[in-house]
Amino acid sequence: MIVSALLTSVGINTALCVLFFTLYSILRKQPSNYKVYIPRLLAEGISRKKPFKLKQLIPSPDWVAKAWNLSEDELFSSSGLDALVFMHLITFSLKIFTFAGVIGIFVLLPVNLWGNQLEEVDMYDFAGNSLDVFTISNVNSGSNWLWVHFLAVYMVSGFTCFQLHHEYKYIASKRISYFSSSKPLPHQFTILVHSIPTSSSCSISESVDSFFRELYPSTYLSHVVIRRTNKIQTLLSKSKNLYKRIRQLRSNSTQQNYNHGGGILGLFGSKKDDLIDHYGKKLEDIEQNVRLRQAEASLIAEVCFDFSNNYEARAAFVFFKSRYGAASAFHLQPSINPTQWITEPAPAPKDVYWPFFSESFMKQWVSKLVVIVVCILFTISFLIPVVLVQGLTNLKQLEILFPFLASILSIKFVTQIITGYLPSLILQMSLKLVPPVMGFLSSIQGYISHSDIEMSASKKVIWFTVWNVFFATVFSGSILHQLYVILDLREITSNLAVAVPAQASFFIPYVATTGWTNVLSELFQILPFISSLIKRPFTKQEDEFEAPSLAYHRDVPRILFFGLLGITYFFLAPLIIPFLLVYLCLAYIIYRNQFINVYTPKYETAGRFWPIVHDSMIFSLVLMQLIAVGSFALKKLSPASTWTLPLPVFTLLFNYYCRRRFLPIFTAYSAESLVKKDREDEKDPAAMNEFYNQLLIVYKDPALFPIHHSSSTDSLVSPLLS
Repeated sequence: MIVSALLTSVGINTALCVLFFTLYSILRKQPSNYKVYIPRLLAEGISRKKPFKLKQLIPSPDWVAKAWNLSEDELFSSSGLDALVFMHLITFSLKIFTFAGVIGIFVLLPVNLWGNQLEEVDMYDFAGNSLDVFTISNVNSGSNWLWVHFLAVYMVSGFTCFQLHHEYKYIASKRISYFSSSKPLPHQFTILVHSIPTSSSCSISESVDSFFRELYPSTYLSHVVIRRTNKIQTLLSKSKNLYKRIRQLRSNSTQQNYNHGGGILGLFGSKKDDLIDHYGKKLEDIEQNVRLRQAEASLIAEVCFDFSNNYEARAAFVFFKSRYGAASAFHLQPSINPTQWITEPAPAPKDVYWPFFSESFMKQWVSKLVVIVVCILFTISFLIPVVLVQGLTNLKQLEILFPFLASILSIKFVTQIITGYLPSLILQMSLKLVPPVMGFLSSIQGYISHSDIEMSASKKVIWFTVWNVFFATVFSGSILHQLYVILDLREITSNLAVAVPAQASFFIPYVATTGWTNVLSELFQILPFISSLIKRPFTKQEDEFEAPSLAYHRDVPRILFFGLLGITYFFLAPLIIPFLLVYLCLAYIIYRNQFINVYTPKYETAGRFWPIVHDSMIFSLVLMQLIAVGSFALKKLSPASTWTLPLPVFTLLFNYYCRRRFLPIFTAYSAESLVKKDREDEKDPAAMNEFYNQLLIVYKDPALFPIHHSSSTDSLVSPLLS
């Protein structure tokens, strides 16, 4: 790729930035778009209905100033520790790449341009230069200038490790202070036990009660048996949709009667009246079925086990009188048979993922195995769009495969679009499918909380992206060839040193195209906006709705992958750093704005996403250092290659220290912290007794709550009969 193609791509994305910012500044002021751009404020009861004014059509940057001025304490109090951790990921990346950018742009880039290994830089036709002249490939082999790159690798590695330690320590301290300042929370006193052994002589509830009362007589409080309510949830979803449909028809009929003065002998309303009656009767039948199934499910825990029963989940939430008692029950193996009475920490009531509970240890193990196989197959199938993208970056290959395009490819502007913008766009559109697919696979893997599902999906998306976007692009060819290259440990550094710099011309515009476009689409909320336009004629402004929550398994892997590109290419092709900094600056402002106006926290993990961030950054560092070892050897500077070899070892030792020092804080709270909080609670026994009473009902399955949709529809239908 030449510089002009990169400039074309950057120009298109800059124009999109200006267009999106302008449109957003106008659309966010329109009352009809409040559910798209300020749903959190609406859900919190803040009314923004105002009479029309001309200034609503004039773009204004006031939202930028508001997002910029949001303090860390305000973000923490409004959106929780997870949002704070997410923003720290962005600010951490900004610190790293600002430091790397100063070295890369002002030191390494001139050194690369000074070389002539590939070609001399044509200053008179600067836009016609290849992007390869800006990379380390243009530095002459054996040149002492390569020691500058060697020092840069050590400096950035050291600075990154220092910042990782600082952030890990800070997030760990925030997690501890969050726990210390929190009121008694249900999940702190609760564990989940599943794979409960069955008996024909007693019920599941009796088994749980006798088992834990015998093991923990002083701390055991009570329990709630979990039922399998998948079929009830399906019926509830149908009844909810029918109820919405009846309300919509009722609203349309009322408006139609008003417009026609209630006349024309009911010609406009009779058909809708019949349809409402039909839906009303159907809704009553569904609700009757729901009540019957709810009654059956509620009785399951009190009767002896029946293998033919579809409601038996063989799981229960077990409550204790203290945090320390719950932690002890979780960490100690309850049974001699490790496949029975399996315990795990209970999620918060709002975090429970009710649709799926494993019936047995074996089923959970099989589901994980199936998900692994499906992930591998999905990863292999995704190589198709990657191969297509690789073909678009090679014009000679396109002319051979499609000779009829030769005349079109000879046009300079078309060539710049195809090689600079189109490959990244195709890859970006394909990657949109990955987070939802990985989220679904994680949901059937046996996790019982939304947070665990999102963290599992985040890991899957990270490694999927690293494999299919980075390694599949760097090592072109079949899947077997890629595996052979990566698993050949003797030649891995030299293979990386040859392949990675060669793809700099793809990844530099990839950051500008995919990165900038993704963060702008986050601001503009393209899919919710289009959905709102389609639904607007059929819904009313005052209809109930829920504010969305941030999809961490979509956005955390995305930022981490751009971090991998930045760390890997900062010394190979430092030209990537400015585009990465622009992406991070946009993300900093836009996501702070989204936390203020759009996203509401669905759950709170108290910063448990940070170990994922840390591990990903360590992987990026080690990968960069291995590439540096191979690059210096390839450039015939053996001493630099030899002195770089200890760097991955030091990085892994640093990671080992961090895992020993900080990771236990993110897996469980210390006994010291638990006992201290329990003693504080003992000072207010009345409040704790009330808390215990509430604890027994907060983990009730939402599918077992009574519904009253059909009774509400009577008031919707009766006015039409008159």
